[in-house]
Amino acid sequence: MNIRAMKKILLLILISIFTVKIADAQEFTLDADIRPRFEYRHGFGDLFPDNAKPAAFVTQRSRLNMGFTDEKLSLYFAVQDVSTWGDEQTLTASDNNNSFSLFQAWVRYSFTEDWAIKLGRQVIAYDNQRILGEVDWAMQGRFHDAAMIQYSKNKFKLDLAFAYNQEKQSNLETDYTITGGFSYKTMQMAHLSKAWDKATFSFLFMNNGFQKYTSDPIPQTDGLYYRQTTGAHVVFPLSVLTITGSAYLQTGMANASTDLSAFQYMVEAKYQPGKVTLIAGFESLSGTDQVGEEKNKSFFPLYGTNHKFNGFMDYFYVGNHANNVGLNDAYGKVALATGEKSSIGLNAHFFFANAKMANDLGQNLGTELDLVYSKSFGKYVKIGAGYSQMFATESMSAVKGGISSENTNNWGWVQLIVNPRLLTYKFKEN
Repeated sequence: MNIRAMKKILLLILISIFTVKIADAQEFTLDADIRPRFEYRHGFGDLFPDNAKPAAFVTQRSRLNMGFTDEKLSLYFAVQDVSTWGDEQTLTASDNNNSFSLFQAWVRYSFTEDWAIKLGRQVIAYDNQRILGEVDWAMQGRFHDAAMIQYSKNKFKLDLAFAYNQEKQSNLETDYTITGGFSYKTMQMAHLSKAWDKATFSFLFMNNGFQKYTSDPIPQTDGLYYRQTTGAHVVFPLSVLTITGSAYLQTGMANASTDLSAFQYMVEAKYQPGKVTLIAGFESLSGTDQVGEEKNKSFFPLYGTNHKFNGFMDYFYVGNHANNVGLNDAYGKVALATGEKSSIGLNAHFFFANAKMANDLGQNLGTELDLVYSKSFGKYVKIGAGYSQMFATESMSAVKGGISSENTNNWGWVQLIVNPRLLTYKFKEN
Protein backbone atom coordinates (compact mmCIF):
# COMPACT_ATOMS: atom_id res chain seq x y z
CA MET A 1 0.00 0.00 0.00
CA ASN A 2 1.50 3.35 -1.02
CA ILE A 3 1.54 6.66 0.86
CA ARG A 4 -1.42 8.04 -1.09
CA ALA A 5 -3.58 5.04 -0.18
CA MET A 6 -2.44 5.31 3.43
CA LYS A 7 -3.48 8.97 3.55
CA LYS A 8 -6.93 8.02 2.27
CA ILE A 9 -7.27 5.41 5.01
CA LEU A 10 -6.23 7.87 7.71
CA LEU A 11 -8.65 10.45 6.33
CA LEU A 12 -11.44 7.87 6.45
CA ILE A 13 -10.57 7.12 10.07
CA LEU A 14 -10.60 10.81 11.01
CA ILE A 15 -13.99 11.20 9.36
CA SER A 16 -15.28 8.21 11.29
CA ILE A 17 -14.01 9.71 14.56
CA PHE A 18 -15.81 12.97 13.79
CA THR A 19 -18.95 11.01 12.98
CA VAL A 20 -18.65 9.20 16.29
CA LYS A 21 -18.61 12.52 18.16
CA ILE A 22 -21.74 13.93 16.64
CA ALA A 23 -23.48 10.60 17.13
CA ASP A 24 -22.98 10.76 20.91
CA ALA A 25 -21.18 7.43 20.99
CA GLN A 26 -20.44 5.73 24.27
CA GLU A 27 -16.70 5.15 23.91
CA PHE A 28 -13.76 5.74 21.60
CA THR A 29 -10.36 4.11 22.16
CA LEU A 30 -6.96 4.62 20.57
CA ASP A 31 -4.09 2.15 21.03
CA ALA A 32 -0.55 1.92 19.71
CA ASP A 33 1.59 -1.16 19.09
CA ILE A 34 5.26 -0.60 18.29
CA ARG A 35 7.61 -3.58 18.31
CA PRO A 36 11.13 -3.59 16.87
CA ARG A 37 12.80 -7.03 16.75
CA PHE A 38 16.44 -7.92 16.08
CA GLU A 39 17.12 -11.37 14.66
CA TYR A 40 20.29 -13.35 13.98
CA ARG A 41 19.53 -16.23 11.60
CA HIS A 42 21.94 -19.11 11.10
CA GLY A 43 19.65 -21.93 10.03
CA PHE A 44 16.26 -20.46 10.89
CA GLY A 45 13.35 -22.15 9.05
CA ASP A 46 15.72 -24.34 7.05
CA LEU A 47 19.08 -26.03 7.41
CA PHE A 48 22.08 -23.73 7.01
CA PRO A 49 23.80 -24.33 3.63
CA ASP A 50 27.50 -24.87 3.10
CA ASN A 51 29.63 -21.78 2.38
CA ALA A 52 26.82 -19.39 3.36
CA LYS A 53 26.80 -16.42 5.69
CA PRO A 54 24.26 -15.80 8.46
CA ALA A 55 21.69 -13.01 8.29
CA ALA A 56 21.01 -10.26 10.81
CA PHE A 57 18.40 -7.48 10.66
CA VAL A 58 15.84 -5.45 12.58
CA THR A 59 12.16 -5.44 11.60
CA GLN A 60 9.51 -3.21 13.13
CA ARG A 61 5.74 -3.15 13.36
CA SER A 62 4.11 0.23 13.95
CA ARG A 63 0.38 -0.24 14.40
CA LEU A 64 -2.42 2.15 15.36
CA ASN A 65 -5.74 0.67 16.56
CA MET A 66 -8.96 2.66 16.81
CA GLY A 67 -12.22 1.36 18.24
CA PHE A 68 -15.70 2.69 18.87
CA THR A 69 -18.56 1.04 20.73
CA ASP A 70 -22.05 1.95 21.75
CA GLU A 71 -25.02 -0.14 22.82
CA LYS A 72 -25.51 -1.81 19.43
CA LEU A 73 -22.66 -0.79 17.13
CA SER A 74 -18.91 -1.43 17.17
CA LEU A 75 -16.29 -0.19 14.70
CA TYR A 76 -12.61 -1.10 14.58
CA PHE A 77 -9.70 0.10 12.44
CA ALA A 78 -6.06 -1.04 12.57
CA VAL A 79 -3.45 0.45 10.25
CA GLN A 80 0.18 -0.58 10.29
CA ASP A 81 3.61 -0.19 8.79
CA VAL A 82 5.83 -3.29 8.72
CA SER A 83 9.34 -2.56 7.55
CA THR A 84 13.00 -3.46 7.96
CA TRP A 85 15.33 -0.86 9.37
CA GLY A 86 17.21 0.66 6.45
CA ASP A 87 14.90 -0.51 3.65
CA GLU A 88 14.46 3.11 2.53
CA GLN A 89 16.85 5.99 1.97
CA THR A 90 17.15 8.30 4.94
CA LEU A 91 15.97 11.14 2.70
CA THR A 92 13.03 9.84 0.69
CA ALA A 93 9.78 11.41 -0.49
CA SER A 94 7.75 8.21 -0.71
CA ASP A 95 7.59 4.66 0.57
CA ASN A 96 8.67 2.43 -2.31
CA ASN A 97 8.28 -0.82 -0.37
CA ASN A 98 4.51 -0.62 0.12
CA SER A 99 4.97 -1.35 3.82
CA PHE A 100 1.76 0.43 4.88
CA SER A 101 -1.39 -1.69 5.06
CA LEU A 102 -4.87 -1.89 6.46
CA PHE A 103 -4.78 -4.75 8.97
CA GLN A 104 -8.36 -4.60 10.24
CA ALA A 105 -11.49 -2.62 9.37
CA TRP A 106 -14.78 -4.08 10.53
CA VAL A 107 -18.22 -3.16 11.77
CA ARG A 108 -20.26 -5.21 14.24
CA TYR A 109 -23.95 -4.69 14.91
CA SER A 110 -25.92 -6.42 17.69
CA PHE A 111 -29.49 -7.16 16.62
CA THR A 112 -30.39 -8.51 20.06
CA GLU A 113 -28.56 -9.28 23.27
CA ASP A 114 -27.59 -12.67 21.81
CA TRP A 115 -27.26 -12.17 18.03
CA ALA A 116 -24.84 -9.97 16.07
CA ILE A 117 -23.25 -9.64 12.64
CA LYS A 118 -19.63 -8.65 11.95
CA LEU A 119 -18.49 -7.54 8.49
CA GLY A 120 -15.11 -6.61 7.07
CA ARG A 121 -11.40 -7.27 7.46
CA GLN A 122 -10.94 -9.03 10.78
CA VAL A 123 -8.84 -11.43 12.82
CA ILE A 124 -10.37 -14.91 13.20
CA ALA A 125 -8.72 -16.80 16.05
CA TYR A 126 -9.97 -19.60 18.29
CA ASP A 127 -8.83 -21.92 21.06
CA ASN A 128 -5.05 -22.39 21.09
CA GLN A 129 -4.87 -20.88 17.56
CA ARG A 130 -3.70 -24.14 15.98
CA ILE A 131 -6.06 -23.95 12.99
CA LEU A 132 -7.15 -20.30 13.03
CA GLY A 133 -4.99 -17.63 14.66
CA GLU A 134 -3.87 -14.02 14.60
CA VAL A 135 -0.23 -15.01 13.90
CA ASP A 136 0.93 -12.16 16.11
CA TRP A 137 4.58 -13.24 16.01
CA ALA A 138 4.63 -12.38 12.30
CA MET A 139 4.83 -8.61 12.18
CA GLN A 140 2.05 -8.31 9.60
CA GLY A 141 -0.40 -10.64 11.37
CA ARG A 142 -3.18 -12.54 9.59
CA PHE A 143 -6.63 -11.25 8.67
CA HIS A 144 -9.68 -12.53 6.80
CA ASP A 145 -12.14 -10.51 4.70
CA ALA A 146 -15.36 -12.11 5.86
CA ALA A 147 -18.90 -11.83 7.13
CA MET A 148 -19.63 -13.43 10.48
CA ILE A 149 -22.88 -14.17 12.30
CA GLN A 150 -22.39 -14.48 16.06
CA TYR A 151 -24.54 -15.96 18.83
CA SER A 152 -23.64 -15.94 22.51
CA LYS A 153 -25.67 -16.98 25.56
CA ASN A 154 -25.00 -18.73 28.87
CA LYS A 155 -21.31 -19.41 28.10
CA PHE A 156 -22.23 -20.90 24.72
CA LYS A 157 -20.89 -19.22 21.59
CA LEU A 158 -21.51 -19.87 17.90
CA ASP A 159 -19.71 -18.14 15.04
CA LEU A 160 -20.67 -18.67 11.40
CA ALA A 161 -18.26 -17.09 8.90
CA PHE A 162 -18.50 -16.71 5.12
CA ALA A 163 -16.00 -15.30 2.62
CA TYR A 164 -15.87 -14.80 -1.13
CA ASN A 165 -12.58 -13.35 -2.38
CA GLN A 166 -11.65 -11.64 -5.63
CA GLU A 167 -8.47 -9.88 -6.76
CA LYS A 168 -10.26 -6.85 -8.20
CA GLN A 169 -13.52 -5.49 -9.55
CA SER A 170 -14.19 -6.91 -13.00
CA ASN A 171 -16.93 -7.11 -15.62
CA LEU A 172 -15.79 -10.54 -16.84
CA GLU A 173 -14.65 -13.77 -15.20
CA THR A 174 -14.06 -14.55 -11.53
CA ASP A 175 -10.55 -16.04 -11.60
CA TYR A 176 -8.62 -15.85 -8.34
CA THR A 177 -4.88 -16.32 -8.78
CA ILE A 178 -3.63 -15.24 -5.35
CA THR A 179 -2.23 -18.48 -3.93
CA GLY A 180 0.29 -17.61 -1.19
CA GLY A 181 -0.50 -18.65 2.37
CA PHE A 182 -3.29 -21.03 1.32
CA SER A 183 -5.31 -18.06 0.05
CA TYR A 184 -8.83 -19.25 -0.63
CA LYS A 185 -11.52 -18.06 -3.00
CA THR A 186 -14.42 -19.15 -0.80
CA MET A 187 -14.69 -20.08 2.87
CA GLN A 188 -17.50 -21.28 5.10
CA MET A 189 -16.81 -21.86 8.78
CA ALA A 190 -18.68 -22.81 11.93
CA HIS A 191 -17.11 -22.62 15.38
CA LEU A 192 -19.04 -23.39 18.54
CA SER A 193 -17.77 -23.43 22.10
CA LYS A 194 -19.16 -24.13 25.53
CA ALA A 195 -17.54 -23.07 28.79
CA TRP A 196 -18.27 -24.40 32.25
CA ASP A 197 -16.81 -23.20 35.53
CA LYS A 198 -13.38 -24.44 34.48
CA ALA A 199 -13.52 -26.70 31.42
CA THR A 200 -14.10 -25.59 27.82
CA PHE A 201 -15.03 -27.53 24.69
CA SER A 202 -15.12 -26.29 21.11
CA PHE A 203 -15.94 -27.70 17.69
CA LEU A 204 -14.74 -26.37 14.33
CA PHE A 205 -15.82 -27.03 10.75
CA MET A 206 -14.23 -25.12 7.87
CA ASN A 207 -14.61 -25.57 4.12
CA ASN A 208 -12.13 -23.76 1.86
CA GLY A 209 -12.48 -23.47 -1.91
CA PHE A 210 -9.32 -22.91 -3.97
CA GLN A 211 -9.00 -21.95 -7.63
CA LYS A 212 -8.52 -24.99 -9.87
CA TYR A 213 -6.59 -25.02 -13.15
CA THR A 214 -6.37 -27.43 -16.07
CA SER A 215 -3.11 -29.19 -16.96
CA ASP A 216 -3.02 -27.66 -20.45
CA PRO A 217 0.25 -26.20 -21.79
CA ILE A 218 -1.37 -22.85 -21.01
CA PRO A 219 -3.38 -23.60 -17.83
CA GLN A 220 -6.98 -22.41 -17.78
CA THR A 221 -9.24 -21.90 -14.79
CA ASP A 222 -11.46 -24.91 -14.16
CA GLY A 223 -13.71 -24.25 -11.20
CA LEU A 224 -12.73 -24.86 -7.59
CA TYR A 225 -11.46 -27.71 -5.43
CA TYR A 226 -12.33 -27.91 -1.73
CA ARG A 227 -10.65 -28.87 1.54
CA GLN A 228 -12.59 -29.52 4.75
CA THR A 229 -11.14 -29.26 8.26
CA THR A 230 -13.22 -30.69 11.12
CA GLY A 231 -12.33 -31.20 14.76
CA ALA A 232 -12.53 -30.34 18.43
CA HIS A 233 -10.47 -28.74 21.18
CA VAL A 234 -10.85 -29.28 24.94
CA VAL A 235 -9.32 -27.80 28.10
CA PHE A 236 -9.91 -29.59 31.40
CA PRO A 237 -8.32 -28.25 34.62
CA LEU A 238 -7.72 -30.55 37.59
CA SER A 239 -6.50 -28.34 40.45
CA VAL A 240 -2.86 -27.50 39.62
CA LEU A 241 -2.93 -29.83 36.59
CA THR A 242 -4.53 -28.82 33.28
CA ILE A 243 -5.16 -31.26 30.42
CA THR A 244 -5.49 -29.87 26.90
CA GLY A 245 -6.32 -31.90 23.81
CA SER A 246 -7.34 -31.52 20.19
CA ALA A 247 -8.15 -33.72 17.21
CA TYR A 248 -8.86 -32.67 13.61
CA LEU A 249 -9.52 -34.36 10.27
CA GLN A 250 -8.85 -32.93 6.81
CA THR A 251 -10.73 -34.29 3.80
CA GLY A 252 -11.52 -33.23 0.25
CA MET A 253 -8.71 -32.39 -2.17
CA ALA A 254 -5.07 -31.61 -1.41
CA ASN A 255 -4.80 -29.97 -4.83
CA ALA A 256 -6.71 -30.00 -8.09
CA SER A 257 -6.08 -33.71 -8.74
CA THR A 258 -5.18 -35.48 -5.47
CA ASP A 259 -7.56 -36.71 -2.78
CA LEU A 260 -6.81 -35.74 0.82
CA SER A 261 -7.24 -37.77 4.00
CA ALA A 262 -5.25 -36.41 6.95
CA PHE A 263 -5.42 -35.97 10.71
CA GLN A 264 -3.96 -34.13 13.69
CA TYR A 265 -4.18 -34.89 17.38
CA MET A 266 -2.52 -33.42 20.44
CA VAL A 267 -2.53 -34.05 24.18
CA GLU A 268 -0.76 -31.85 26.71
CA ALA A 269 -0.47 -31.75 30.50
CA LYS A 270 0.47 -28.56 32.36
CA TYR A 271 1.47 -28.67 36.02
CA GLN A 272 1.69 -25.31 37.78
CA PRO A 273 2.06 -25.59 41.56
CA GLY A 274 3.61 -22.16 42.06
CA LYS A 275 6.33 -20.18 40.34
CA VAL A 276 7.33 -23.18 38.24
CA THR A 277 5.32 -24.37 35.24
CA LEU A 278 5.97 -27.83 33.79
CA ILE A 279 4.47 -28.95 30.46
CA ALA A 280 4.67 -32.31 28.70
CA GLY A 281 2.92 -33.00 25.43
CA PHE A 282 2.73 -34.91 22.19
CA GLU A 283 1.37 -33.79 18.83
CA SER A 284 0.96 -35.85 15.67
CA LEU A 285 0.29 -34.39 12.23
CA SER A 286 -0.14 -37.07 9.58
CA GLY A 287 2.11 -37.19 6.53
CA THR A 288 2.49 -38.84 3.14
CA ASP A 289 5.02 -41.63 2.55
CA GLN A 290 7.88 -40.47 0.33
CA VAL A 291 7.50 -43.54 -1.89
CA GLY A 292 4.41 -45.33 -3.24
CA GLU A 293 1.65 -43.12 -1.84
CA GLU A 294 -1.19 -42.14 -4.17
CA LYS A 295 -3.50 -40.32 -1.76
CA ASN A 296 -2.21 -37.23 0.03
CA LYS A 297 -2.21 -37.84 3.80
CA SER A 298 -0.43 -34.66 4.88
CA PHE A 299 -2.25 -32.52 7.43
CA PHE A 300 -1.61 -28.77 7.29
CA PRO A 301 -2.78 -26.42 10.07
CA LEU A 302 -3.81 -23.82 7.46
CA TYR A 303 -4.32 -20.44 9.17
CA GLY A 304 -2.99 -21.07 12.66
CA THR A 305 -0.34 -19.30 14.69
CA ASN A 306 2.09 -22.07 13.80
CA HIS A 307 5.17 -20.34 15.22
CA LYS A 308 4.06 -21.23 18.76
CA PHE A 309 4.03 -24.98 17.96
CA ASN A 310 6.79 -27.43 16.95
CA GLY A 311 9.74 -25.27 17.92
CA PHE A 312 10.39 -21.56 17.56
CA MET A 313 12.85 -22.03 14.67
CA ASP A 314 9.89 -22.57 12.31
CA TYR A 315 11.08 -25.71 10.56
CA PHE A 316 7.53 -27.03 10.28
CA TYR A 317 4.27 -25.57 8.94
CA VAL A 318 5.34 -21.92 8.87
CA GLY A 319 5.08 -21.45 5.12
CA ASN A 320 6.82 -24.82 4.69
CA HIS A 321 6.49 -28.60 5.16
CA ALA A 322 3.20 -28.79 3.21
CA ASN A 323 2.44 -32.13 1.50
CA ASN A 324 5.38 -33.72 3.27
CA VAL A 325 6.04 -36.61 5.66
CA GLY A 326 4.13 -35.00 8.53
CA LEU A 327 5.42 -34.70 12.07
CA ASN A 328 5.38 -36.35 15.47
CA ASP A 329 6.51 -33.86 18.12
CA ALA A 330 7.20 -35.01 21.68
CA TYR A 331 7.98 -31.98 23.82
CA GLY A 332 8.68 -30.81 27.32
CA LYS A 333 8.71 -27.27 28.67
CA VAL A 334 9.72 -25.67 31.94
CA ALA A 335 9.16 -22.03 32.88
CA LEU A 336 10.24 -20.22 36.04
CA ALA A 337 8.89 -16.91 37.28
CA THR A 338 12.09 -15.03 38.18
CA GLY A 339 10.27 -12.01 39.53
CA GLU A 340 6.87 -10.37 39.71
CA LYS A 341 6.97 -9.50 35.99
CA SER A 342 9.72 -11.69 34.53
CA SER A 343 10.17 -15.31 33.56
CA ILE A 344 12.61 -17.66 31.87
CA GLY A 345 11.73 -20.84 30.03
CA LEU A 346 13.34 -23.78 28.27
CA ASN A 347 11.55 -25.94 25.68
CA ALA A 348 12.76 -29.21 24.19
CA HIS A 349 11.22 -30.77 21.05
CA PHE A 350 11.97 -34.23 19.70
CA PHE A 351 10.89 -34.45 16.06
CA PHE A 352 10.02 -37.58 14.06
CA ALA A 353 8.51 -38.04 10.61
CA ASN A 354 4.95 -39.36 10.78
CA ALA A 355 5.20 -41.15 7.42
CA LYS A 356 7.83 -43.44 5.91
CA MET A 357 11.07 -41.96 4.61
CA ALA A 358 12.70 -43.02 1.35
CA ASN A 359 16.08 -44.77 1.05
CA ASP A 360 15.59 -46.66 4.33
CA LEU A 361 16.16 -43.51 6.36
CA GLY A 362 14.96 -43.43 9.95
CA GLN A 363 12.11 -41.24 11.10
CA ASN A 364 14.13 -39.24 13.63
CA LEU A 365 14.38 -35.68 12.27
CA GLY A 366 16.20 -34.01 15.14
CA THR A 367 15.93 -32.11 18.39
CA GLU A 368 15.37 -28.42 19.05
CA LEU A 369 16.05 -26.43 22.22
CA ASP A 370 14.44 -23.02 22.79
CA LEU A 371 15.48 -20.67 25.60
CA VAL A 372 13.23 -17.64 26.17
CA TYR A 373 13.32 -14.75 28.66
CA SER A 374 10.64 -12.08 29.08
CA LYS A 375 10.22 -9.10 31.40
CA SER A 376 7.57 -6.41 31.70
CA PHE A 377 8.34 -2.84 32.67
CA GLY A 378 5.22 -1.18 33.96
CA LYS A 379 1.93 -1.64 32.19
CA TYR A 380 2.78 -1.10 28.53
CA VAL A 381 6.41 -2.12 27.96
CA LYS A 382 7.74 -5.66 27.57
CA ILE A 383 11.06 -7.04 26.40
CA GLY A 384 11.73 -10.57 25.23
CA ALA A 385 14.83 -12.44 24.14
CA GLY A 386 15.48 -15.94 22.92
CA TYR A 387 18.06 -18.39 21.66
CA SER A 388 17.28 -21.62 19.79
CA GLN A 389 19.38 -24.44 18.38
CA MET A 390 18.43 -27.29 16.08
CA PHE A 391 20.28 -30.60 16.17
CA ALA A 392 19.28 -32.08 12.82
CA THR A 393 19.68 -35.59 11.42
CA GLU A 394 20.26 -37.03 7.96
CA SER A 395 16.52 -37.58 7.67
CA MET A 396 15.94 -33.86 8.27
CA SER A 397 18.39 -33.20 5.45
CA ALA A 398 16.32 -35.40 3.14
CA VAL A 399 13.10 -33.60 4.12
CA LYS A 400 14.73 -30.20 3.56
CA GLY A 401 15.96 -30.94 0.05
CA GLY A 402 19.39 -32.42 0.71
CA ILE A 403 21.01 -29.53 2.61
CA SER A 404 23.68 -30.88 4.95
CA SER A 405 22.53 -31.56 8.50
CA GLU A 406 26.07 -31.28 9.88
CA ASN A 407 26.25 -27.48 9.91
CA THR A 408 25.36 -25.49 13.03
CA ASN A 409 21.75 -24.29 13.00
CA ASN A 410 20.85 -21.61 15.55
CA TRP A 411 18.82 -18.43 15.91
CA GLY A 412 18.71 -15.54 18.35
CA TRP A 413 16.38 -12.60 18.81
CA VAL A 414 15.57 -9.63 21.03
CA GLN A 415 12.21 -7.84 20.86
CA LEU A 416 10.72 -4.76 22.49
CA ILE A 417 6.91 -4.41 22.64
CA VAL A 418 5.31 -1.09 23.54
CA ASN A 419 1.50 -1.14 23.37
CA PRO A 420 -0.06 1.71 25.38
CA ARG A 421 -3.69 2.80 25.48
CA LEU A 422 -3.34 6.34 24.15
CA LEU A 423 -6.89 7.49 24.62
CA THR A 424 -10.19 6.39 26.11
CA TYR A 425 -12.95 8.90 25.57
CA LYS A 426 -16.50 8.39 26.79
CA PHE A 427 -19.15 10.63 25.33
CA LYS A 428 -22.07 11.86 27.38
CA GLU A 429 -25.52 11.29 26.01
CA ASN A 430 -27.76 14.32 25.46
